Amino acid sequence: MKVMVLYHPNSEQQGIVEDFARDYERFKRKKLELVSLETQAGADYARLYDITQYPAFLAISDSGTMQRMWQGNPMPLMDELDYYTKDQDPMSLAGGVSHRLKVIQPLTLQPATAVI
Repeated sequence: MKVMVLYHPNSEQQGIVEDFARDYERFKRKKLELVSLETQAGADYARLYDITQYPAFLAISDSGTMQRMWQGNPMPLMDELDYYTKDQDPMSLAGGVSHRLKVIQPLTLQPATAVI
């Protein structure tokens, strides 16, 4: 599953959307797909999913079915988007560090041997 963001670059949306995507990647270690509405693909997505307000966040399954949509303001919470990107591997980002807990095994001490 993926989350894509349809927005107008070169407008007041650009800074807001790009900052949000950068912060999402930083805090959640997952990427949002930014799609410009000025491209043919962006226009096709907007027409296909009947998007009327921007920016629009779309959670889309691997089969292309829309699972959830947020349009305009307010933008969704990062935790809401995180649910729809749960199948992304947090380590897939270049140089990313996972926040998973690591099990640390206790040291086993060897019995001391006496040297006479």
